[in-house]
Order: sequence, then structure tokens, then C-alpha cells
Amino acid sequence: MSKRSKRAKRAEAVQASAPESALPSWVFPIAVAAIVFVVFLPALRNDFVSWDDEHNFLENPHYRGLGLSNLHWMWTTFHLGHYVPLSWMTLGLDYKLWGMDPAGYHATSVLIHAVNSALLFLLARQLFRRAIPAAARRTTDWAAAFSALVFALHPLRVESVVWITERRDVLSLFFYLASVMAWLRSVSDETHRARFYWAAVALFLCALLSKATAMTLPAVLLLLDVYPLRRLTASNWRDVRSAQTRAIYLEILPFALLSLGFIILSIVALHPPAQLSFGAKIAVSAYSLCFYLLKSFVPTGLSPLYQMPEHVDPFDGVYIACYAVVVALIVGAVMLRKRMPGLVAGFVGFVLISLPMLGIVQNGPQIAADRYTYHSAPALALLAGAALFLVLQLPQWTRFTLGGVVLAALTIATFGQTYVWHDSEVLWGRVIQVEPMSSLGHSGYASLLFQEDRVPEGLDHARRAVEFGPNLPEAHNDLGVGLTRTDDPAGGIKEYQRALALKPSDEEAENNWGVADAQLGNLADARKHYERAIELRPDYADAHVNLGNLLVRELKQAEAIPHYAEALRIRPDEADAHFNWGVALAQQGKYDDAIAHFRDAIELRPNFELAKQYIERATRLKAAKQDSVASAASR
Repeated sequence: MSKRSKRAKRAEAVQASAPESALPSWVFPIAVAAIVFVVFLPALRNDFVSWDDEHNFLENPHYRGLGLSNLHWMWTTFHLGHYVPLSWMTLGLDYKLWGMDPAGYHATSVLIHAVNSALLFLLARQLFRRAIPAAARRTTDWAAAFSALVFALHPLRVESVVWITERRDVLSLFFYLASVMAWLRSVSDETHRARFYWAAVALFLCALLSKATAMTLPAVLLLLDVYPLRRLTASNWRDVRSAQTRAIYLEILPFALLSLGFIILSIVALHPPAQLSFGAKIAVSAYSLCFYLLKSFVPTGLSPLYQMPEHVDPFDGVYIACYAVVVALIVGAVMLRKRMPGLVAGFVGFVLISLPMLGIVQNGPQIAADRYTYHSAPALALLAGAALFLVLQLPQWTRFTLGGVVLAALTIATFGQTYVWHDSEVLWGRVIQVEPMSSLGHSGYASLLFQEDRVPEGLDHARRAVEFGPNLPEAHNDLGVGLTRTDDPAGGIKEYQRALALKPSDEEAENNWGVADAQLGNLADARKHYERAIELRPDYADAHVNLGNLLVRELKQAEAIPHYAEALRIRPDEADAHFNWGVALAQQGKYDDAIAHFRDAIELRPNFELAKQYIERATRLKAAKQDSVASAASR
């Protein structure tokens, strides 16, 4: 039997296998989005977490709103190493709608993710129909729906969707998918070609302004030109003298220039931290790629943080195994490129989109991260949908049963992973559970426990953090806090010194050193450290409160009050700032104003017993003052 007749029989089989259904096509994207939204609804019960959320939201007054000053900050800042103005604008809108209620922020991210799943359905259906024109339209609907749900319900998506800091992932992919769809429309619609083409360019720019990860889109468009569009082939892709080939490359040029601009912005302007050696980068990149492929198929043991080892030996056994896997995948792709072009295109697309996140430019303490699969995962999801509904010759009931089992398993895993991000204690507990020797995990847990006055537990985790990460400044800072809180401020100072030796710009260590000095009675030195902490980070609420407290201690209440006001501008829920502001006012004899601040503190922290006592004391002092004034007036 000839190859042509085999292909014809395969197409007939696909046509014949189309499930009978009266469902209109528009039902599919709506159903997909609705399912995804419902599955992620538990995220609305999650809180902000102490993993960048505090720096991005709880202690960041600049994003709160969409006024001119807010917009100026959003479009000029490289806050925490990212240029994401459009993402900040959506978060500013969230603040206008919800204030500091995390449920609203989560609702927005979940909604965007649900819309992304619908967009992926529409894109998948279009690609499937181009790749297999003979397939029944309803079959491509089911294949596209399965692809979209595999992508959206996978537990690897949880980090991008339910971590409020990662709004930039879901927003960027929204524009990314929309750009690809507009570009495909420009290819097929000669009448409105220019309109859809420039819409695709504009949407790509929006994707980049949401997160620079979108920089891979030009390469993806070229890949689509190879398959399934087949506008670039083995015979013409190098023939730049051909008008058709030149037109294709010129079509990609605006996308490529935008991508290049954001690559330069990311690498040069953002000043990435100290980088690994070239050999270590190759090792980490191979490891990350294998990690993402493995977790895509076996999503177990997921964690909010997979910490980079202190030392990366490129010749370690685990990295050598990863090199072998990568080489085998490359060889397999080359061998199958003609027999299975769709499979190879999906794999190549996954790799291309993953490249910026594989460790070429190290940015952060992680060797890999679940969120780094958010943009690349659609490529694998497309393969899953195509395999189940368009390639594998399975009975109809088998396909739907198998698809249902897969989606049910992913949904259950996603429910569990969503809870991992419920609050900071669950999050850091999960990090330590997956990686018991994570110095960052123990450090994050220790810091949280100190905030909750669980000092002995926090000190235990701080000691482990230093043991597992002797070169981690955060670990020494946390141990210093534990020692200071257990009446050993001198020991705490030694740890703060170690932290600052490792990281001279560590504002938390400076602030905490000031606390230890104040505890020892060295007020002049304490003030220097508080002021240095504020110099390093002007929007540091704790340092402003501590400096205000020191000034009150020196009976400089008028100087202290602006620092309490600044702390509350930065962090409106700072109960201690209200309380100490009230103390300063009471010392000035302004009892009514003092009582108002004590009440604000209690509203923020209902079990704030000291504030309740101070209301009673201020009320008595106010009454005594009024009696004294009345007595003096009657004489």
C-alpha cells in the first residue's frame, strides 16, 4: 500500500471516529473556561505569602491605584528585577476594586487563567484543522478542549495562577496567545491581512510589557511557518532570493526587533545577580529541561522552591544523566522530523519557549520553578490533545474515558497544590517537606515564626538554615533575630555582621542590628542602623517604626510621628505603628488623638491587649487633665 493511500485511510479513520454531538462549537471554549475557573476557586481563600508578596504588595504603596504617580512608577520601575508595567496596572486596578483583600487579586488571576484556557482551545482547534484538514470538525473540537484542559488544570500551573506575585505570567500568556491567533489570521485573511498583522505586533508588545518571558514568540512563529503552515520547507528556507521566503522573514522582523529590545533590557538594564560559570549554566539548563519534561508527565513532589545547590559541579552524575537525555531527545527529533512532524514541532516549541527560563541568565535562588512552564506547557498540551483524539486509533468510549481519568487526576493534584499556597506557614512547610535541607525553606519558616512570636521554634529553624546554608545572608539574619529575641543581643549582632559581610545591602540585617543595639542601650548606634536600613530601602515600614520608637524613647515625639505616618503609608495594616503613634501623642498630652490610634491598632489586631490597656490609661489621664483644668479655672 502506498504512503498516500495509508494517509488517506488514516484521515478516513479520524473522520469516522468523530463523536456524534449536537453541541455547537461556541460551547467548547465557554465550557473550558468555566471548568477551569471552578477548579481554581479554592485559591480565593488563599492569603498573601511571605515569598515576594510582602515586597510587592504589603510593603509597596506605589502600585496602589491608577493615579499619575502610580502610573509613573509602574512604567519606570524595575522592582525586584522585572519590568512589567501592564501587570502592575492590573494589580493597581485590583487595589482600586478590592483594597488589600487577597481574594480579589486571586479572583482576577484565576479569571485571566480561565480566559487563557479558552484562547488555547481556539488556537489548538485552528492548528489541528491546519495540520489534519481531513479531521472531522467535532473531533478537532474535542482534541482542542482536551489540550486546553490538560494545560489549564495541570498542577504545574498553580504557582503562576495562585501566587499573586506571578500575575505577570497569566497576563503575558493572554497577550501571547492572542498575538499568535492574530498572526495566523493575518496569514490566511488576505483582505484584512495588514489589520491582523499589526494587531499581532501590538499584542506581542503587550505580552512583553506584561513579562519579558514572551520574547520567544518570533521563534514560535517561524516554527509555525514550518509546521503546520509549511510556508518554510527544507528546500526554500535558505533561499533568501525568493520573494516568498524574504516576505516571511520580513514578516517576523518587527517581532524579532521587539524581542531583542526586551532581551537587552532584561540582561543589561536589570543588572542580574552574580552568574554561574558557563559549565554550570549548561548543567543547570539540561537539568531544568529534564525536570520540566518529567514533572509535566509525573507532577508529584511539587514545591514552591527548588533551591539551587551551593556548588554546581557540571560533571556530577545527575547532570551527566540529563546531558544524555537531552542528546537522546535531539537525536530522536532529528530522526522523526519527517515521519512525525507534529510531534517534533511540539517538542521543539516546548524547548524554544523554555529557553529563557532554563538558567542561561540566572535570576533567583532556584534551579527550577513550576511557574517557568506556564508559557511552554501549551506545546505539550497540544501534543496530548492531538495524540488522544487525532492520532491514536482508539474506540470513542476509550478516548473519553482515558481523557476523563487524566483530567480528574490533574484536577485532584491541582486542588492539593493550590492549598500549598494557602498561607506562608503551609508554603514554607511544603518547601521543607520536599527538601528538608533547604536553607531558604528553613529561613523563610523561621522568619514567619518570629513574626508570630513562636521564638523557640523559629530559633530552631534559623539554626538549621545556617547549618544548611552558611553563605546565605538571610539565614544569619534570622539566627540573629532569634538570639536577640532570647535575650542575647550581642550574639545577634555577630550574626547580623555575618549577614552584612555576605550582603552589604541587607536592609533587614541593618534594621535588626539597630534593634539589638537599642536593647543593649546603644541608642546612637541603633539610630545609625535604622537610618541606614531606610537609606537602603525607603519603603521599609519596620525600620520607620523602630526609628520612631527610638525617638519616642529619647522624648523626641514630634520627630517620631512622621516615621509612624510613613510606616502606615507603606503598610496600612501596621498595628504597631498606630499603637506607638498613640503613645507619642499621649506623651504630648493629646489623649483624644492617642485613643483614636489605639483603637485603630485594635481594629487591625483585635487581641492587642496592650492597646486596650493604653486606652484605659489615656482615658484616665484625659479625665485627670480635665479635672485639673476645671479645678484651676474654679480658683
